[in-house]
Amino acid sequence: MTDKQTTALALYSGGLDSTLACRVVAEQGIKVVAVKFVTPFFGYDLLLKKQEYIEESKEKFGIDVILKDVTVPYLELLKKPAHGFGRYFNPCIDCKIFLLAEAKKMMPEIGASFLVTGEVVGQRPMSQRRDALRAIERDSGCEGILLRPLCAKNLKPTRAELDGLINREQLLAFSGRNRTPQMKLAERFGITDYPSPAGGCILADPILSARIQKYYRQNQKIVPEDILLLMVGRQFRLPSGGWLVVGRDEKQNEKIEALRRPDDWLLQPSVIPGPTAILRHSTDAEELETAAAIVTRYAKKSALVDGTAIIIAERRGISREMEASALDDCILKPWLQR
Repeated sequence: MTDKQTTALALYSGGLDSTLACRVVAEQGIKVVAVKFVTPFFGYDLLLKKQEYIEESKEKFGIDVILKDVTVPYLELLKKPAHGFGRYFNPCIDCKIFLLAEAKKMMPEIGASFLVTGEVVGQRPMSQRRDALRAIERDSGCEGILLRPLCAKNLKPTRAELDGLINREQLLAFSGRNRTPQMKLAERFGITDYPSPAGGCILADPILSARIQKYYRQNQKIVPEDILLLMVGRQFRLPSGGWLVVGRDEKQNEKIEALRRPDDWLLQPSVIPGPTAILRHSTDAEELETAAAIVTRYAKKSALVDGTAIIIAERRGISREMEASALDDCILKPWLQR
């Protein structure tokens, strides 16, 4: 009778480091289950193609991935992260603590003996300093059960190593920001198609993070649908308080329409090419006409008739047809949000 196979639960971003961490552990005969947490700020679009992503991860990297949406508790975290923010609205240390704590909760269900991350000591200035790594492990309640296989030899042995669940000698000693060791290891594993290590968290984007931070300052109740709408299109705050979002292209038009809520006005040009727009938090009839004029401004100019277009506005089954002239930039510019 053979011993039961050891299982590890890995935090998976889809980037090279987390992919390599999974493969290094799996190479020792350990079953690795990877969890990719998603929020509106990272990975959220994957929820629309969940099965495709799971199959692609297995085919390309040999990794079994679970997608888990943690939007609601993550939005609460952003109200007051204990370790503060980075350069923008990115709570990198508290983010890692939160995700590890969530992963720890999953361990009994998965049957995992320890956790795995792709962190490398010294690679990122805020969240991967040696002291930050210790704080993350401590504050997440993961002391002793968190293995960082890419830099394990630069850290104290974990319980999994001390108990013989994994061979420390076959783990690695990567450090710093040099990516050459990871690229060589990827080559050894036959991994060639992987994203650049530039990040991808919207909270580190200078423009979008500023929008989100402003929303947090202005609202006590944080609504996930609002957060999603903040991250698409041209954003306008109209004089009467309405929030208008205008698509920049076909892809954004589709996303905006999908984010529509029951009380939103949906505005679209009739017949001619132009943007889709949502007007939220507005009950003012005059403001709806202003929104239609802004939509006309971004419609295809050559299709306008004497600078005007017919805009269809629809809400809760009620449809309005308005002839609107394109609003001058000098008027709308003060309402345009960064």
